[in-house]
Amino acid sequence: MTIPEAMILGAVQGLSEFLPISSSGHLLLVQKLLKISGSELFFDTMVHAGTLAAVCVVLWPDIWKLLKRPIQPLTGFLILATLPAVVSALLFRNLIENAFSSTLFLGIAFFFTSAALFTSEYISKRPGLTRLEPGMNWIDAIVIGIMQALALVPGISRSGFTLSGALFRKLDRGFAARFSFLLSIPAILGATVLQIGDLSRGLISAEPLPVVAAGMLTAAVVGFFAIKIMLNMLTKHSLLIFAYYTLVLGIIVLIIF
Repeated sequence: MTIPEAMILGAVQGLSEFLPISSSGHLLLVQKLLKISGSELFFDTMVHAGTLAAVCVVLWPDIWKLLKRPIQPLTGFLILATLPAVVSALLFRNLIENAFSSTLFLGIAFFFTSAALFTSEYISKRPGLTRLEPGMNWIDAIVIGIMQALALVPGISRSGFTLSGALFRKLDRGFAARFSFLLSIPAILGATVLQIGDLSRGLISAEPLPVVAAGMLTAAVVGFFAIKIMLNMLTKHSLLIFAYYTLVLGIIVLIIF
């Protein structure tokens, strides 16, 4: 993989990590379209780490509040929502990694993302009060956590599924976005640690450091602006544009690939 190719993948990751369209699915598609070779799983994890820096910068006020007062309901909800993905990653890791080689599965997974976004928008628009952070409960956290666990496979968007889970539960749209992005922090950290563990055991090969650095830096910069755009957009607009996009993309993937 070359540095320009790494920057392309980093830009794709930074944009699609926080838009509800599946970053892993888009990385896989771009790699296939551009015939980019390399350690797909390792590089995918490293550019995810670049987006980790972006979310930490944008949401630093929220993170600082958690660090100053770690014993609070939001901390517990984040931990609870993280557990399903941790368990699923440990139990079904081989199945998840094998899914990266199936474009048929990828196309179908995009349909699932589209369906979740359509459904969540319909439910969120139904009559009934939405709940802000003080109204969140442990059931909300579990539902969002299960949705995140389902999004471990490519084509199913982590941000899309966690946002959908929050909207299913009638949580406020702005808070839903903040919680989804905060939840990405332990998810990205966990994936990075797991992948680095494989690297240390020689199970995968890493790209040269300049290539990885270029991808990570690009992902961080693009991710920063993507988060800003998404936080602003979600409070004023619906997710339907992304639902239509992933629906069409799923059809294209099944037809072309």
